Amino acid sequence: MYKSVTFIRPRTAVVDLALIAAALLIPTLSHLTAWPVYRLNPMLLILLCGMLLTDSRRNSLMLAVALPMVSSVVVGMPAFGKAICMAAELATTASLYSQLPRRRRWPAVWGGMALSILCGKGVYYLLKGIFLGGAQEPSAPVWVPLLTVVVYSLLFALLTVWAPGSRGTQCGHGRC
Repeated sequence: MYKSVTFIRPRTAVVDLALIAAALLIPTLSHLTAWPVYRLNPMLLILLCGMLLTDSRRNSLMLAVALPMVSSVVVGMPAFGKAICMAAELATTASLYSQLPRRRRWPAVWGGMALSILCGKGVYYLLKGIFLGGAQEPSAPVWVPLLTVVVYSLLFALLTVWAPGSRGTQCGHGRC
């Protein structure tokens, strides 16, 4: 009759806060090292860590939207328009991966994550072209984003399939 209200678990809340704090430190790290850390797509890496460490699809989607938006509001990087595009990219990646059938073998997990990341990138560049009017920024060579897709999805697959207690699902609990 009544729907029960579900609250976020304390462990998940701690993980989320740590991941958001890490996202807030990215601009500082980039300034301190004088190296363009943003080219390695650190928000995506933080989202993948969140997907590995928590057991909730809803939480992954919440993180996907919150990471760039909180960083934009608190730190000022990325710019708000770009943060919206990044939130759409990360939300596409998280939601598409969560909709794919679960497989126990790492090639299926790797392929699913790579496909999800590539679709997210497509959404990002489409929205960026529409809303930001092709505003130019220093861009990385084409091989850098492709390398991050391959490496991040491979690491995600290896950690998902071979992590202790994992059964080849997104969260390792078999009930996601």
